Amino acid sequence: MAAGTARRELGTLTAALNFAADEKRLEKKHVPFVELPAKPDGKDRWLTRGEAARLLNAARNGRADVRLYLPLFVMLGLYTGARKTAILTLRWPQVDLEKGRINFKQGGETNKKKAHIPIPARLMPFLRSAWRRRMSDVGFVIHDAGRPIKDIGGAWNGEDETAVQGSFGRACKRAGLTGVSPHTLRHTRGTWMAQDGVDLWKIAGWLGQSYATTVEQYAHHSPDFMDEALASADRRR
Repeated sequence: MAAGTARRELGTLTAALNFAADEKRLEKKHVPFVELPAKPDGKDRWLTRGEAARLLNAARNGRADVRLYLPLFVMLGLYTGARKTAILTLRWPQVDLEKGRINFKQGGETNKKKAHIPIPARLMPFLRSAWRRRMSDVGFVIHDAGRPIKDIGGAWNGEDETAVQGSFGRACKRAGLTGVSPHTLRHTRGTWMAQDGVDLWKIAGWLGQSYATTVEQYAHHSPDFMDEALASADRRR
């Protein structure tokens, strides 16, 4: 069992035991101390511009039905940084092509972590093409002949031919990209913005996540993140 999985399972068990003790269903003295495994380092897999181009090209060269939705999925991931589920459940009423905005919050949702962002210029032609081919004005942006896509697949490990998952995994295999999942597209967007010197607060807002998480994930990609701190350290008193 991986350390991350063990940590989650033991954490859940510990929480359940503590809850039982709080509810007087178990004596505190019977709740064991559980030392959790160290939190594993997060994966920092992101795509270079060349790798992104290879993946998009591979998506365009899949089966005829896949070519109609996978390139758009890749572009939405790369240029909005939205999560896989947010992209697969995106409907046309959430997309304003005239004003150039995408609202990843669906009707009635109050989740502040879902972003409302402008449409990047490189993404716009893909959305306009998909709009012309839409099955319904209120239908899914990503679909297969009008049907929603439940799961687009995962990463290819570069070795096991039987482990290729879904249309996304097959595109990664054709592109020769290993360890790339749909979430890698989101991480790539954050990384590219940080490398371009975008303020971390703005990256957090674009991705719809906390500033603390953004600093942890992307500060080391930002070329000037520590400039002010360095200037302070170097300043003569």
